Amino acid sequence: MARRPKIHQRAMGFGRYFEEFEVGEVYRHWPGKTVTEYDHHLFSLLTMVRHPLHIDAHHARTATRHQQPLVIGSYVFSLLLGLSESDVAGRAITHCGVEKVEHHQPVFHGDTLYAESEVLTTTDIPEREGRGQVALETRGRNQHGTLVMTLRRELVVPKRRAV
Repeated sequence: MARRPKIHQRAMGFGRYFEEFEVGEVYRHWPGKTVTEYDHHLFSLLTMVRHPLHIDAHHARTATRHQQPLVIGSYVFSLLLGLSESDVAGRAITHCGVEKVEHHQPVFHGDTLYAESEVLTTTDIPEREGRGQVALETRGRNQHGTLVMTLRRELVVPKRRAV
């Protein structure tokens, strides 16, 4: 029988020490963020994304199957990182990298995104005293609970006794 993960939701705090991560734990990040047309357009223009699928409502309505602009995945990715920051990455010394990003469903203007992160592994770093490495999977869901994106990443975080 599969072990049910512990689910945590913190009201306050900023990040965790290495000892506070337990494999299998799931952290629900709160609050969510509603994607506004303004936010999406600003992000797209700041990052030089000019594809009409993302910024031209007429094109999206007349030439795509969704008939509305799609929120660009790099914005969704960035938003999930930001939503999870205070719970899992707030004390991070470094992000080692992102292993995998998967887009599952489109995101539209007006959708509200919520994120959760599951601890996959914790690894001591013997050559770096006072630090440990944590692998996480962060999942983003819309207001209907539909999974829209997953990403896996690794962080180096301080140990409590090293601070």
